[in-house]
Amino acid sequence: MKKSLLTILFVSIFAITFAINNESSTAKGKSTETTASAPLAAVSISGKVIDLNSGEALAGVEVTIEGSTKKVHTDLDGNFTIENLKPGAYNVIASYISYNKSFIEKLEVGKPNQSLDIKLQSAN
Repeated sequence: MKKSLLTILFVSIFAITFAINNESSTAKGKSTETTASAPLAAVSISGKVIDLNSGEALAGVEVTIEGSTKKVHTDLDGNFTIENLKPGAYNVIASYISYNKSFIEKLEVGKPNQSLDIKLQSAN
């Protein structure tokens, strides 16, 4: 009987001590909850690729982000969109058969739905 009473007393003291310590650390600003920082919003680059001399839209132009696997091709109207980019500076390359490549260096991407128009010059 004495052992049972001592065990109950010990458990009670332990529980009260734990509750007091937990309450005081929360009161001091030490929350036991963790908060994850919000990820940066993804942005995109969209635009149009045209012939420098004629102004005609170029379909099938490959537009890539240098150093990444992000690559798209322009549609029949020369339009393209590269999505899910983190804000930052990127080098963009546009290439097409029989045209000189276009390099856009350090394009700052940070605004939602940023537009970029590219003019390619014929290689002849």
